[in-house]
Amino acid sequence: MASSIRLRKQTKYTRNTMNTTKHLLELSPRPAIRLSEIDRLIRKHRILVPAPSRPKLIAFCTEGVFETVGNAPTSFGWLVYEDSFLRWVENLGK
Repeated sequence: MASSIRLRKQTKYTRNTMNTTKHLLELSPRPAIRLSEIDRLIRKHRILVPAPSRPKLIAFCTEGVFETVGNAPTSFGWLVYEDSFLRWVENLGK
């Protein structure tokens, strides 16, 4: 009898822990790309020829063309959300 009560308590604890872990894993941050990587991708895949200059890419960040992490460069420089960059590339052909 005592072992079955202990087992039920242990199962309840495990279930709660697993639910908490599942909820934590569902919180996925938006991937961000450094502006230098965006510059490299534009040049490598010839998305725009000639490629925009670095000051023009920074202007895209400040004007809101690219969604960025914060309103100013971070310690890593400008970080642009990946989905924002991909949306911009899709809209170039329209």
